[in-house]
Amino acid sequence: MKTQYLEIVTNDVEAVCTAYAATHNVQFTEKDPMLGDARTATLADGSLVGVRAPMRETEAPVVRPYWLVNNIEEAVAAVEKSGGKIAMPPTEIPGKGTFAIYLQGGNDHGLWQL
Repeated sequence: MKTQYLEIVTNDVEAVCTAYAATHNVQFTEKDPMLGDARTATLADGSLVGVRAPMRETEAPVVRPYWLVNNIEEAVAAVEKSGGKIAMPPTEIPGKGTFAIYLQGGNDHGLWQL
């Protein structure tokens, strides 16, 4: 099990990026419009952490891991079979992969296929 992308939605992007950069010795990019204007940093294992502001007034701060999967359609089917609710069906981000979001156990979760 590998986290491909760790998404942090916060009301204070600059403070979170500054703290992570200082404590984990990473550098954040400028806003990436393909990732909801997230500022991203590449981790030692090649995965990404992205920090962004809420994209709509009703979006609450959240930390959402996106688990790397080989086949996102099969993974979504398995999530649904186990009682998870699909919040965002598989959606391609050109040049980055395909993601999906599901809700289960009171938490947000993501899936990512390269």
